[in-house]
Amino acid sequence: MRMKIDFTICSSFAGQRLDLVVSRSVPDCPRSLAAKAINRGDIRISGQQKRPGYRTKQGDQVTGEILSEDVEITVKSDPRPLDVIHADPHIVVVNKPSGLVVHPGAGRCENTLVNRLVHYFPDIRQVGDDPIRPGIVHRLDKDTSGLLLAARTGHSLTFLQKEFKYHRVEKIYLALVSGSDLAGSGEIIRPISRHPKHRKRMCVNPDTGKPAKTFWQVIQQFENACLVYVRLYTGRTHQIRVHFYDMGYPLLGDSTYQFRRNRKTSQPYLRQMLHAWQIGFRHPFSGLKMGFAVDPPGDFISATAREAGIEGYKESSFWRSLIMPYLSKDMAATAPAAVPRIRPEKEV
Repeated sequence: MRMKIDFTICSSFAGQRLDLVVSRSVPDCPRSLAAKAINRGDIRISGQQKRPGYRTKQGDQVTGEILSEDVEITVKSDPRPLDVIHADPHIVVVNKPSGLVVHPGAGRCENTLVNRLVHYFPDIRQVGDDPIRPGIVHRLDKDTSGLLLAARTGHSLTFLQKEFKYHRVEKIYLALVSGSDLAGSGEIIRPISRHPKHRKRMCVNPDTGKPAKTFWQVIQQFENACLVYVRLYTGRTHQIRVHFYDMGYPLLGDSTYQFRRNRKTSQPYLRQMLHAWQIGFRHPFSGLKMGFAVDPPGDFISATAREAGIEGYKESSFWRSLIMPYLSKDMAATAPAAVPRIRPEKEV
């Protein structure tokens, strides 16, 4: 198996040996295996090959992969709540809460979505070649809530990966963006690449960026913000956040992609106001078109209420009347309230 790694050296790891940092950051990776991968050039620092004893610097980008045939990689199961929107022998659709990382990675081995998936669906452990990302077809940022699709068989994984690659999967988001003068609708076609200096961030870069296309339509304008329907045609890292920031309309609550003057000030919301609202795709076994939608969580609805300047927003019919016209026909057949959920009685 090949285990991909991609992380940035933080201040606590700066000055330590590269093989030690990799060993401590990658689940079940002994130092000897890390050193072997570094010596082979499988792991590099900002694209350059280094020795295992290289002293890391803050901001170094560690990328590459580890051949793990000789190491047993085990993702621990986690019985904490998993909001399952749909499950069959081939796929799982879940509603990811904000604050939950999708899969284990550098410095995090537990309390991820994958840990919960393998608890409720143990067969996912065997899906794919990456032991820490079994069944994962696409990802959502840690602080983005909403729908995520996972595969339960190797065939499903391969099929869905191709569907995403060729942009056949419909992905629709709700976003709260700053500013009240955003045009009613439009397309953003701007290439995205990793930021040349801040390696944890992405940026619009016409020279080295990969093609990225985002469509938006304003659902409701408020005094200082807009509730926006967003459709992704590509799936670049942080795409929606980067595109709206580049246009001058950063997402509310986004402390990373924010005007410089606001980066050190406290944000009115604890996370970026972005929710993966709808997803549509062809089923990998039947070939039939499927669609799902799930309402945003309470913090998103409360933020919308605050921007709208009204009370009782969640309980009123106004929220539903606001978003229902933007619900795709394929999604309407599986209204969130009508689908089964796996949710333990006591949430941890």
